[in-house]
Amino acid sequence: MKVLFSLLLVLVIPSPSLCSKVGKSNIPNAFNIVKYGAKGDGHSDDSNAFLKAWKDACTSTKGTPTLIVPAGKIFMTQPLTFQGPCKSATINVMIRGTITAPQNREHWKSDDNDHDSWITFNHISGLVVNGGGTLNGQGASWWDKNASDRPTALRFLGCDNVKHSSLTHLNSPKNHISITGCDGVLISNVNLIAPETSPNTDGVDISSSTKVLIEHSTISTGDDCVAINSGSKFINITNVKCGPGHGISVGSLGKNGKYATVEEVYVSHIIFTRTTNGARIKTWEGGSGYARKITYKNITLIGVKNPVIIDQQYHALESVGKGVKISDVTFRNFRGTTKDKTAIELNCGSIGCTNIVLEDIHISGLNGERSSSSCKNAYGSSSSCNPSVTCLDN
Repeated sequence: MKVLFSLLLVLVIPSPSLCSKVGKSNIPNAFNIVKYGAKGDGHSDDSNAFLKAWKDACTSTKGTPTLIVPAGKIFMTQPLTFQGPCKSATINVMIRGTITAPQNREHWKSDDNDHDSWITFNHISGLVVNGGGTLNGQGASWWDKNASDRPTALRFLGCDNVKHSSLTHLNSPKNHISITGCDGVLISNVNLIAPETSPNTDGVDISSSTKVLIEHSTISTGDDCVAINSGSKFINITNVKCGPGHGISVGSLGKNGKYATVEEVYVSHIIFTRTTNGARIKTWEGGSGYARKITYKNITLIGVKNPVIIDQQYHALESVGKGVKISDVTFRNFRGTTKDKTAIELNCGSIGCTNIVLEDIHISGLNGERSSSSCKNAYGSSSSCNPSVTCLDN
């Protein structure tokens, strides 16, 4: 698995020569939005300047085009779509300053199609987004409204070989980053921040995508730090600090009877701090498909409510005898504390969960109290576990 992801990184990460070239102050083939009329005063609508600069950068065939958002300014934009494909094999977006959404939802402009995201990169290959700046989604005015109306702050849609790094994301109305229909995405050294009480503000939401690596980042939001949804495979999450939030979740899968699949997920070296959940897999009764070949390992827990949880009856009112099949799941080397008595919960429906493996688990209460486990229709094995999970040996 580790060898596989190392090979994937070679495909995703641009060459050192490219990175060093982008890092220079005198960037060749640069498209600075200020030269296209952006004011950067935090109030004027700079959307057109962004789109004009992008059009020229995307159609350029000289070297590596770089769209520049300069430091020291705040650029307010309405919803934007940066459309591809572009003519260059690689294109950079260097965000050094701050990009902010309209302060109140009443000030957002929408077209006949409405906008489900604030900033969208659509079908662009070889995209590099970095620069050390900030994206402020101004989500506070959305959080007490209907969840279905809230936009994602940043969406990568149908993009291949993407690198997104060294940025701070603040207060998205909904998901901070959505990765949809992408192949080959590296997210590293990002900070995703929203209040613990902000609803549905997932850090990174992944769906219908392959070969996604998230590393060396801090995610503190009001929902899942990372949510892995249907159609996702070969997902690697490592060296991430998560909390507050709802943990790193596979699912939910199978809602409204849908067919859903997730496989080849590897989560390691995570610190969960005061999260609602730690390692979680959640599926709906009545759906179909599978969640399989999933590993959580080398996990540190600090006051986590549900450190290990499989819920095959997510929001179920009654058993319907049908669900998403969960199998080949490993939880290994968990250390830390839970603020709830039940540290391990394996709640599987009538179809059961198979080949569930727990190894080297040591979870106690906040004051050293003994914690417990619970099982329903879970089958597999456990070894060196505290609390013990004897039901897996039956």
